Amino acid sequence: MRGALAAVALALVLAACATPPRPKPEAALPLGERAALLARQLTGTPYRFGGSEPQDGFDCSGLVWYVYRSLGVTVPRSAAEQQRAATPVAYEGLMPGDLVFFHTPSDHVGIYLGHGEFIHAPSSGRGVTSARLDSPYFLLDFAGAGRVAPGS
Repeated sequence: MRGALAAVALALVLAACATPPRPKPEAALPLGERAALLARQLTGTPYRFGGSEPQDGFDCSGLVWYVYRSLGVTVPRSAAEQQRAATPVAYEGLMPGDLVFFHTPSDHVGIYLGHGEFIHAPSSGRGVTSARLDSPYFLLDFAGAGRVAPGS
């Protein structure tokens, strides 16, 4: 009986000493997940046509350009060029960090966050915000999606 109690006590002590698993450092996350995290942190930044810096404000493609540039990846500056440069992705295959494109009525782009949500700089008077892909406005104007390559 003593041996069994000693074994249980030793197991409890060792379990208490074990360090819990640590979350992955942000740098170890895939590029798309890092892009989605950074984009979410920019929520509320004002809209500014032609803007591509947080202190000045963003337009939609400026937001994408800034996020990926901050992560060391070069992407084109306009939404149309970003769509041409990205590797096409099916709607069903979207992953965080993928770019989502719309005709609303001109070219528009956002960064997919996951679970049907994306972040974008919608228009003057509104700041960077999140929206749902399945909302009628965006679902009807969905023009495709693409993935940014890490070495771009």
